[in-house]
Amino acid sequence: MQIFTKTNNLIKYLESISEKQIGFVPTMGALHNGHLSLIQKCVKENDISIVSIFVNPTQFLEGEDFEKYPKKIEADKKICSLAGVDILFLPTADEIYFEDETNILAPKIKGYILEGYKRPGHFNGVLQVVLKLLNITKADNAYFGKKDAQQLYLIKKMVKELFLRTNIIECDIVREESGLALSSRNAYLEQSEKKDALLLSASLKKATQIVSKGEKDASKIKEEMLKTLKTIKVEYIEITDREFNKIATIQPGNTRILVAAYVGLTRLIDNIEV
Repeated sequence: MQIFTKTNNLIKYLESISEKQIGFVPTMGALHNGHLSLIQKCVKENDISIVSIFVNPTQFLEGEDFEKYPKKIEADKKICSLAGVDILFLPTADEIYFEDETNILAPKIKGYILEGYKRPGHFNGVLQVVLKLLNITKADNAYFGKKDAQQLYLIKKMVKELFLRTNIIECDIVREESGLALSSRNAYLEQSEKKDALLLSASLKKATQIVSKGEKDASKIKEEMLKTLKTIKVEYIEITDREFNKIATIQPGNTRILVAAYVGLTRLIDNIEV
């Protein structure tokens, strides 16, 4: 596995192997089995696999956890090496960003609902860094998990509308046996909080059960989910179609149910498709 820290060095190297099919997994590190599933798929499906680890400052709002975001760089290197990754990209912010640079803005509507409503400007930073990383790597395929469903939707929208040539590969959420969706931020949870963290997936499971019994009224489904989540601070429950338009009635095969909540001081998100 080759490790690059300089953007220009990586670009020059990739130009020398331009005939190879390149797969790419962008991450912020603190790798877990969810990341590993993306990496393994990338390695399997491409000639050259690239993983980036970069805690992107522009997607964190003031007062968020940028400074304390989990960092496990030596463990991450080992995970990537054992998984068969060809290139690990470890840039600093100075390698990615410039003074007074051109910015890309998230859509005015879809970028400012749900995650974007609670974290205004967050998706500007996400799209900015993803665009840069796709341009640096010239990836044929890039792999993203469905846990960050709105992020994935906006990245796909950007790729389509800016005529980028990268295929965005959607990958299923990886969960613990308990149902908890894997996340680097799970590391913040105290042992006593992990039971409460399971309430997010439990509420989504309840929603699925209700839908399977024929209930299609979104408001009633939200009410039942809130009963499951009553002991923690719910930020939002929303039911949308696959394009993130709010819907009042379940559309089988075209519906997302999304939840965000705080367990102690830790903010968690989860979702399902029905």
